[in-house]
Amino acid sequence: MNNNTLIYERLYTNLERLKLTKISQILDNYLERANKEKTSIIEALDYLIETERINKDETSLIMRTNVAGFPYRKTLEQFDFTFQPSIDIKVINELKTVRFIHNKENVILLGPPGVGKTHLAIGLAIEVLRNKFSTYYINCHQLITQLNKAQYENNLTTKLKTLSKYKLLVIDEIGYLPFDKQGANLFFQLISKRYEKNSIILTSNKSFSDWGEIFGDNVIASAILDRLLHHCTVINIKGESYRLKDRKRTFAKIAGDRK
Repeated sequence: MNNNTLIYERLYTNLERLKLTKISQILDNYLERANKEKTSIIEALDYLIETERINKDETSLIMRTNVAGFPYRKTLEQFDFTFQPSIDIKVINELKTVRFIHNKENVILLGPPGVGKTHLAIGLAIEVLRNKFSTYYINCHQLITQLNKAQYENNLTTKLKTLSKYKLLVIDEIGYLPFDKQGANLFFQLISKRYEKNSIILTSNKSFSDWGEIFGDNVIASAILDRLLHHCTVINIKGESYRLKDRKRTFAKIAGDRK
């Protein structure tokens, strides 16, 4: 066995130990191409390491996205802002910088059903993930169910700690179902635990004036809003429902076909 063979085998062994899997996959073909093109050593190293970095970033993003638990994946690029002119694009572009995560600020998306609140929340959350911040999505009803279960099993402290560790917590659909007294209290505890520590994105179909009714208590609703709104961007969407738009198109097509 000659010296080059020993070096080659040691190289692959070290790539495996260092978990540089992408370089291992492309090394043979790339070295052959680099030799033909007379690529310099520094250019070759730069290409191999950059390719490995990109691969690791993509793999990490996939893993973080899976952990986030989105019901579906839609980006901000897929959002039809022309259909919702009440949304200020400048505000969205500012949020895309994810400075609100660095500043531990919140985002609240208000509007009637179907206007794209969840899409925007998930789109912003994906931007946060792309910037390598941990993110978790949960529907409000599921959240309260889980907190009630944790309370019953004497595991509430651990559950609140888990939900508080994420740099961004997305709580979707506040207001579709009312809270009982215990649920409101548990929700308040979660908001308080995250207050000025990590960011929250909330969506709701109810205006803030209706939150006393949602939580069954004006005092606790006021305490929750006080903490949420202290450092917060509020986006109030006043447009039409996307789902109704699609239905109107379908009905219009049916009516046209009947003529």
